[in-house]
Amino acid sequence: MADTASTDADFTPSELARGRALRRARLPWVLGGQLASLGLSAALGFSAAGAGLVGAVGEWFGGSWAAQVLAGSAALVLLGRAVTLPFSARVRAVSVRYGLVTQGWGGWAVDVLRGTAVTLALFLPLALGLYALIGWSPGRWWVPGAVGAALLAVALSFLHPLVLEPLFNRFTPLAEGELRTALLELARRDGIAVREVLVADASRRTTALNAYVSGFGPTRRIVVYDTLLSAADPREVELVAAHELGHVKHRDVATGTALGALGAAVAVPVLAALLAWRPLLDAAGAADAQDPRSLPLLAALAALLGALSVPAQCAASRRIETRADRHALELTGDAEQFIAMQRRLAVTNVADPYPPRAVELLLATHPSTGRRIAAARAWLAAKAA
Repeated sequence: MADTASTDADFTPSELARGRALRRARLPWVLGGQLASLGLSAALGFSAAGAGLVGAVGEWFGGSWAAQVLAGSAALVLLGRAVTLPFSARVRAVSVRYGLVTQGWGGWAVDVLRGTAVTLALFLPLALGLYALIGWSPGRWWVPGAVGAALLAVALSFLHPLVLEPLFNRFTPLAEGELRTALLELARRDGIAVREVLVADASRRTTALNAYVSGFGPTRRIVVYDTLLSAADPREVELVAAHELGHVKHRDVATGTALGALGAAVAVPVLAALLAWRPLLDAAGAADAQDPRSLPLLAALAALLGALSVPAQCAASRRIETRADRHALELTGDAEQFIAMQRRLAVTNVADPYPPRAVELLLATHPSTGRRIAAARAWLAAKAA
């Protein structure tokens, strides 16, 4: 495992101080936004305030059952976005101060509106279908609901790179040349079929470096940020791609999709049981589960379950990322360049190479840079022994 001494040897004091300062400046606002969102959900869901909101906005659109579901769902989404927006703006302002943002506030606002529109487009028909299902079978709705939730998780995972990603980034094929050939050859040696190598125009928003592999089967492609191409050596780009290919090799996307589908299927009967509990319905001001005024309660319960699952999800993600790091080392055999790549990513992205353990355990989806570098050195030592 990494320690402070090894981390200090890999980063200058100013780089360490800069990463820590950014973490300390940003973390309170990140956590504040999450707590504000959860607090709003609880305030609306576990009191009659949410039922009153759904009833009121439903009346503005005619007062029908469908109007209450759709208008109530839209109100919850928009209120949630309004509450978290100041926190998101503050996080962005801090990132601007550290040179991580290239996009203007106008472009950011457009992205916020676009993201809100996508959320509404997904959430409104989902809420309408769910409450139609509850009305159709108040006692057994969770059975087809669980199946539908699992299928939806799979569908979203498949459609995300094809439909959602292009809404926020433009993708162009990587020009023919040594790097494209090297990346495709890397995938071939790994036994992974890759359709194409694309460049994402991330520099419109950020200076951060990244790459990923997305899609399934015939839609699979390696995606490289244009910032990575301009800042990193070609060999470092290969190392990042090798890590991402590790996710494909170990079927992490497919496994994650399957686990997400399973989690969604399990969550539905849990939510159904809680939504049928009379004390909760009374507190929420709803007559029964099929009453559209129970929508804020359902949203609050889902938000609470999601928040409670975050540490476990982060722990699983860190294990997966560690395995992908090892795959990159085994595929390329280049630990020194891997370490150089990790250092470049940390410095350019202004990451804290060794954050407090509690922060890493509770919030981090990736191991800290210090731990990844230490693991690479341990792999190299084991190979040499």
